[in-house]
Amino acid sequence: MTGNKLVLAYIGNGKSANRYHIPYVLQRRDRFVIKTIYSPRIRHDVWEQLENVAYTEDPKDVFADPDIDLVVVNTGVQHHYEYAKQALENGKHCLCEKPFMATKAQAQEIFDMAKEKGLFCCAYQNRRYDSDFLTVQKVIESKKLGELLEVEMHYDYYRPQIPQGTDRFCALESYLYGHGCHTLDQVISYFGKPQKVHYDVRQLLGEGRMNDYFDIDLYYKTLKVSVKSSYFRVKSRPRFLVYGKKGMFVKETEDRQEEHLKLFYMPGRPGFGLDEPRHYGLLTYYDEEGIFHEEKVPSAAGDYGLVYDGIYESIVNGREQVIKPWQTLLQMEMLEQGVANLK
Repeated sequence: MTGNKLVLAYIGNGKSANRYHIPYVLQRRDRFVIKTIYSPRIRHDVWEQLENVAYTEDPKDVFADPDIDLVVVNTGVQHHYEYAKQALENGKHCLCEKPFMATKAQAQEIFDMAKEKGLFCCAYQNRRYDSDFLTVQKVIESKKLGELLEVEMHYDYYRPQIPQGTDRFCALESYLYGHGCHTLDQVISYFGKPQKVHYDVRQLLGEGRMNDYFDIDLYYKTLKVSVKSSYFRVKSRPRFLVYGKKGMFVKETEDRQEEHLKLFYMPGRPGFGLDEPRHYGLLTYYDEEGIFHEEKVPSAAGDYGLVYDGIYESIVNGREQVIKPWQTLLQMEMLEQGVANLK
């Protein structure tokens, strides 16, 4: 550490690091300092070069540097295991992009190694801090819906060119692995381990093609939580539909952080990631006196940087890990089971 700051190094210098990680870390200069960024081929024609950061094409500049506390792995999932293992073997804490590993077995090995060495290790599940998901939690916890009956979560795109441009099936390149890891983590983080899971994971273009659709139902006693996604939705379904015995909540639009990041409108700027009133969800319910209500719910503020806040508290102040290994292991198990019958 440098004073009270954790010293970071990034493995990968692409979209993941520069769009979804570094902008949030730069807003936390009192707790983090970025020392090194490694990539097999360093380029600065897409992403701006950061001042006072060493860019290297030699991974030893990361793993052999005693000053580096935390290694952040931002490569493709096929490289997560090797880089996470190297980080831990060299005494570094590790944060790894989603999906955490290729298999549950790899994830278990990495978590076991971290525990044995007394190091921190977790998956980067930034979507826990989506505005829409945080708003749904706020509505549920208000008790206005009564006992929960059903939750639907949709993660839709109209991007037919992606599956149409892929002529083979690969589990690691599946829609479930790439996007289901977000919604499944949200469900597991809030509702816990389900009693039963039903999988409907398809290749809409046929066998031997990309997985481009999934509909997974997770059951908790009388509650059913569904995560549904497709690459062939010309118009997206509502991001969240929440039904209770006394009412329902509809959140049509998704968190806006990614929208703003893609426009290079970064954290710290006025209005970054915030919903406008037209984005607010609609809550409809009957109160205890049987009076009908329909009202807009102002959206909670999302902040992907809260992942880093939790990491800092765990490493520096010994707080309980927020993104827990058992949650990631359960998610990895579901991802594997979901694509097990595809080929």
